[in-house]
Amino acid sequence: MHFRKFIAAAALALAATFSVAPTPALAGAMSDFWENKVIDLAFRSQAYAFPATKYVALYTTACSDASGGTEVSGGSYARVAVSDGLTSWAGTQAAGSTTASSGTSGTTSNNAAITFPAPSANWGTVSHFSIMDASSGGNLLICAALTQAKTVNSGDAAPSFAASALSLQIDNNLAFAPWLWLILALWVFYFRFANGRWPGRNYLSRS
Repeated sequence: MHFRKFIAAAALALAATFSVAPTPALAGAMSDFWENKVIDLAFRSQAYAFPATKYVALYTTACSDASGGTEVSGGSYARVAVSDGLTSWAGTQAAGSTTASSGTSGTTSNNAAITFPAPSANWGTVSHFSIMDASSGGNLLICAALTQAKTVNSGDAAPSFAASALSLQIDNNLAFAPWLWLILALWVFYFRFANGRWPGRNYLSRS
């Protein structure tokens, strides 16, 4: 599994004002913090308790693996809490599902709307979102761009991710940088054609 990369699609709508139809997903990333925790838990016998409640945050500048962007502040803004559970997040078999995952998509999405407070001042143009482990401060877990940036002004209806509008997919495909593919190609050429044999007895034999 390639932890660095996941696919995130998120459509932020202003409820009762307009809605956004889902569009092709954008690439995002698990944070460095969460990658390290997951790796250490899964492979290195290091304890880590996954937060039972996660918090969705909004940004007006890009976030990254290392840190969040410029989070919205003031104007009644607050992160929205979403508790873990089968009824909160869909199983991998289908959007809206509430049973244990049994699908092959590696994808989950919110089963209920995630609604922020109605803005009492201008929030600016919201372009990114994150999932955090605390209602303020805390650690960045996931960061990604919205499918479409939205300008949120004072008096607008409460911004909301409709049910199934915020989706997260763990990417289970190996991803190599271009230079790694070049090295692999040269390695195969050398041992298959130049040297005439594969090195070591544990490699697949030539056809």
